[in-house]
Parts: sequence; structure tokens; C-alpha cells
Amino acid sequence: MTHAQRMIETNPSSAPVDALAFAECIEACFDCAQACTACADACLGEQEVSDLVKCIRDDLDCADICAAAGNVLSRQTHPSQEVTRKILEACAASCRQCGDTCAEHADHHEHCRVCMEVCRRCESACNNLLSAMGA
Repeated sequence: MTHAQRMIETNPSSAPVDALAFAECIEACFDCAQACTACADACLGEQEVSDLVKCIRDDLDCADICAAAGNVLSRQTHPSQEVTRKILEACAASCRQCGDTCAEHADHHEHCRVCMEVCRRCESACNNLLSAMGA
């Protein structure tokens, strides 16, 4: 059992539809935020940084959105279903865009390939949670 799942299950206010889906999504969001931040940093270290400007921008936007989503999902006391759905939708969209951008560079930059995989996993986790919520 993960820390996120234990925290959800021990919160007296917690009554999520699917505690495991919530926990997996929280972990995927924070993992993606870290990977995107690291990818942006690695892009800055590459020789042709000017070719990676869009990638860096998408990485940083995705990192911020994923961190926000992970934080919102971690708060289980009186959550707004509408806000939760909207942030999950935004996170999935950002992960899709960042993953697509990183895919364009994945053959030349290993950090972009790794980031693409993490973005795809997070997008899937957000969509799985949306489905579990009936959204």
C-alpha cells in the first residue's frame, strides 16, 4: 500500500469513489511533475536549446498543472466534484500535449523519452479516475 492510499484510507472525511484510483492518480501526478521539471532542466543543458523551447514550455506547464492536481486530489475533506473533474481534465490535456511534444524529441534525447512515458502514465491515471468518478 502506498502512502497516498494510506492517507486517503485514514482520513475521516475521505469517501472517494475508488481510493486506489485516487491514490494512483495522486502518485502519477507528482511523479509527472518531477519528470517534467527534470526534462525541462535537461533540455536547457542540450546543445541546441533553441530547438527545445516548446518542449521546455510544455514541460514546465505540465509540471505545474500536475503538482496542482496532485495537491487538490490529496485534500479529501469536502472536495468540489466540479473542481476535481476540471483539474483532472486539465492535467490529462497537459500530459497529452507534453507527451506529444516530448515524443518529437524522444529519438534524440533520452530524457524526453522518459518524460513522454511518465506523461502518458499520468494522462491515463487522470482519465481512469475521471471514469471512476462517472465523469
